[in-house]
Amino acid sequence: MNSEVSGRPRVIDNVAALRAWLGACRGSGRSLGLVPTMGALHEGHLSLVRASRARCDATAVTIFVNPTQFGPHEDLTRYPRTLEADLDALAEVRADVVFTPPVELMYPAGFSTYVEPPEVARPWEGVCRPTHFRGVATVVLKLFQLLPADVAFFGQKDFQQCLVVRRMVRDLNVPIEIQVCPIVREPDGLAMSSRNRYLSPAERQQALALSRGLRVAGELVERDQREAAEILARVRGELRAAGIERIDYVALANPDTLAEVERVAPSAVLLLAAYVGSTRLIDNCLLGECLLGDGSPLDEPRE
Repeated sequence: MNSEVSGRPRVIDNVAALRAWLGACRGSGRSLGLVPTMGALHEGHLSLVRASRARCDATAVTIFVNPTQFGPHEDLTRYPRTLEADLDALAEVRADVVFTPPVELMYPAGFSTYVEPPEVARPWEGVCRPTHFRGVATVVLKLFQLLPADVAFFGQKDFQQCLVVRRMVRDLNVPIEIQVCPIVREPDGLAMSSRNRYLSPAERQQALALSRGLRVAGELVERDQREAAEILARVRGELRAAGIERIDYVALANPDTLAEVERVAPSAVLLLAAYVGSTRLIDNCLLGECLLGDGSPLDEPRE
């Protein structure tokens, strides 16, 4: 569909057209924001586009389901692909361009060059998904090469991924600023995720235990509980009370290194990964933000 008629952003799927658009953008002196996604967009993604539009003159969104960040038994083949709906949503937030590269552009025949991710990739997700961050670091660096933006926008829901990207940019002297934007939650507290659509109605209710666990942790810290073991036990109890038994990790960590802590400060990060049914969900919060005043996304829902 013609974007000029539909109001949709321009869709580009090849390097020549992308470079032409970038040349025009740079030639007119416009700053560029980049929002990398795997599609199946929700309000969390759209909040990143809004953040980019607030800071930059032009905004490019990438939609690419990256095969190298999926493990051999993960959900690559069934990961939702909803390009038409995504373009309609991006029209509403006025993205300028959507780059939708085919797999063979990103990984041509004989591809064998990968980015070794930084140390911060090793714990937590790195243990559960050993090749995941190598795929993330590789595809993000390739996107930064193809779309050399001024600022790239990522969501805090993928807390460890944000640290990995920031360290990679620092270590490799990539001239792009990384801006991390807050988690966007449903009114009942569930962190928005493309994988939420896999949940049955009953599983959707079970999944609320993740944000309840974060809230419990915040309450404990507010009452001056500083023993990580006690906080972690209570959060795990919240998950198990909801029937969530398959827990990859519940961790309290330093927010810069992700090293596990025994005594916590409000700056510590609480990280969760667990399966609700067959769907793996993650969530997190900085402890000082797990329990906020009126209007907090982790407040109990109000009538």
